[in-house]
Order: sequence, then structure tokens, then C-alpha cells
Amino acid sequence: MNISLSISKTCFSVFLFFVLFSSEAQIASEKEQAQIVDEVLEDRFNKLLPKLMDRTKIDMWILISREYNEDPVMRTMLPATWLNARRRTMLVFYRDKEIDTLERLAVARYDVGKSITSSWDSESQPDQWQALLEIITEREPEKIGLNFSEDFNIADGIVKTDYEAFMAVLPETYKKRIVSAEALANAWIETRTEKEMELYRELVAITKDIIREAFSKKVITPGKTTSDDVVWRMRQKVTDLGLETWFHPTVDIQRKEEALKDHIEAFSSGYADQVILPGDLLHCDFGITYLGLNTDCQQHAYVLRTGESNAPAYLQQALATGNRLQDILTSNFKTGRSGNEILAASLKQAKDEGLRPSIYTHPLGTYGHSSGPTIGMWDSQDGVPGAGDYPLFPQTVYAIELNTTIAIPEWEKDIRIMLEEVGYWGEEGFRYINGRQTDLLLISSKEEEE
Repeated sequence: MNISLSISKTCFSVFLFFVLFSSEAQIASEKEQAQIVDEVLEDRFNKLLPKLMDRTKIDMWILISREYNEDPVMRTMLPATWLNARRRTMLVFYRDKEIDTLERLAVARYDVGKSITSSWDSESQPDQWQALLEIITEREPEKIGLNFSEDFNIADGIVKTDYEAFMAVLPETYKKRIVSAEALANAWIETRTEKEMELYRELVAITKDIIREAFSKKVITPGKTTSDDVVWRMRQKVTDLGLETWFHPTVDIQRKEEALKDHIEAFSSGYADQVILPGDLLHCDFGITYLGLNTDCQQHAYVLRTGESNAPAYLQQALATGNRLQDILTSNFKTGRSGNEILAASLKQAKDEGLRPSIYTHPLGTYGHSSGPTIGMWDSQDGVPGAGDYPLFPQTVYAIELNTTIAIPEWEKDIRIMLEEVGYWGEEGFRYINGRQTDLLLISSKEEEE
């Protein structure tokens, strides 16, 4: 993609034309990516942050970080050309709801890109902490939010050193106004804008394109290729495209002759190095990072035996059973309902229908395992204290991750259908961002090719 882009809106609209209407994924250049990321960030500051501060009733939000030890929330607020914070960076967001303004200030030696203005004159006030205090006293906020949280790691970004230094200069009257910004930090991380959702469609398309290529005769020669070969082919493909992987992918195999592996073993790298054979049911777990967002997908493929043109009906039905569990889960999404409530209702409904489910769905977005309601963990099917008590909000994205165990009489054993698709919860309900797998991917055997 070699397009001369001028600024902001032109960059975004031209990019979207190519990603939404081209038959192949168009990866933006580094410069174009930076322009898109900065435009999305400015849009979030302008249209999203004031609403979130009003919703969480915090009128001043302070983030403090030093270089290479950044608050996870601050990392999402830095411009594309800032790969890290500089020295000690302090960001202050002050919301005056009465006059409908949001100040974005940096107690730093530099402007933080074009979105956050430096408000520190180090010549007249050499003490950075005192400069921060002056901003506070001039504005008299009612609630000062700091990023500390027991249940959400992403919202627990202020380190002990910075917290103690801040408290040491803060007068007692303002100390009483300090509150956890957990709700605001979570909201900032989990809430997606319209611009981001336009980009998300392409991210998921790229992810699935890589999976389809990996699970094809282009990559796999049955009897020769190992599952670990496929893993590294996926990693290399991501690098070649100029993207990043946010976790090391896995590829595992289920076959008639071998016992069902437990959850940990199926996702471990030690189990991955097996030769792929005709008749194998393959599964992958794979995600990418691009334009400040993440994907997370799990899909299945079947290696055709000689003479086969499709997967056996019992495996196709097994996938349909996995789809049914997805439907049960997403039908229980409701704004205001906690992750634990969604989990409990979904598991009960699935078991009442005779399924053997396991649900471990998580928020997705700026981070892979993001902030928001945790809907089960593979080892916590009775609910997740804290993170599972968080409610579902609209404009949020999830990795709909789950599995169901299914008896296969033809194999005289159980198999596990493990699925993960990127979905969006909005005011109009739930939708998959770019569809979901309802048919097994098919890989031709060597014999069939000959």
C-alpha cells in the first residue's frame, strides 16, 4: 500500500477504503499506521473520555509513569511516535462537566504528541511534583483518580515509588479526595469507538486469512509437516506482514488413536511437535496485534483421508455443537449483568441441553486479555471473584472462548471442540465482528493431491 496521505481524516478514510473493499489484506506502512493510531487516539480523547469520566464520577484523572515502567493505561495514551514514556511523565485529565470541557495536560518537558499539552515550565518551577500540585490546587477537583486496583492488573498501574512521592507533596485536604480510578481505567481500556470497530473488521480478516493459509496444503504435507512447523509458519507470516503476535500460537491434534489431552497439555508447546496425518482434527489458537488492537481466534481443520471430499459427519456435527454453546453464551449477554452471572446462566442452560461445556471468555481490545467482565476461566468454572463481578457495558469486544466435550462413538473416545471468535456487544446486541467458523477447514492429503 503506497498512498500519499495528507492528514488525519484523509488517512483514515483512504485506509478504510482499501481494507474494506480489497480482496487481500492491505497492511499500512509504518507512517500510515502512526497517522491512523494518532487519529483514533484523538477521537477517543474527544468523544469517549469525557463520557467515561462523567459515568465514573471522576473529575481529575492522574497517571504517573517513568520510562520503561509505564502504567498499562498510559501506554494506550501515548502517540505512535512515543514508544515509551520519557523520564517521569505525568498526565492529568480534568473534566469540568458544567462547562463541558476536558483539559488534557502533561506535567512533562514535552507535549505528548498533538493530543496532550505540556503544562510544566521547568524554568519557573523546577520541581515536577510541585508543578503537578499547582494544577490540582488551581482546579479544585472533587475526586482525584489514581490507577490502583486489587482485581484488575491493567488498572493497577501506579507504582509504589510514584504513589509515595505524590502523597508526600499532597496536602491532607486533597488526600481525602483520592479514589481508585479502577472503573475509569477499565472503561477507557474496554470501550471501543466507531473508528476502532471499523478497523477491527480488517484485523479479524487478516487473522483468519493467516489461519486459512496455515491450515492448507500450501503449508501442510500430511506425514511430513509437524504441528510445530505450522506454529512457526504462522509466527513468520505475522512478521513478514509487519504485524505482531500478542501470544505464541499453538496447534494441537486430536485423532482416533490417541486419548483426549487435558486442557493444559493441549495448549502446551511440548505437545505441539507432532507429525500431522490424514484423519487428524487440528486446532489452533492464534492472535495478532495491529493498529493498537488485538485479535484472538481458535479454529479447527480436518486432514482429508484418501477418497474423502469432506470431513466425517460426526466431526461436522461436533463443530455444530460447539456453535450451539457459542449461541447459548452470547444469548445471555445483557448490559449490566456481571461476568459471573453470564457464566452461571450459560453453563446451566448448556448442561440442561446435555452439553459438557467449559467457558472462559475474556474482554479483548487494546490488550489481548483486557479489562472488563471476565466470563469464567478454564480453571474457574464457578465464577471469578472481582473481575467476574464487573458488569457488561456496551461498545465492548470479547474473545468468545469456550469448549465442549463430545463423545465420538466412531473413535471410541471423547473429543473437545475449542472455539474462539471476536465478538462485539453494542446497544443493538451481540454480533461477531467478522463471522464465525461453522465449517471445518479442509486440508488435502498427499495421496489426494497425487
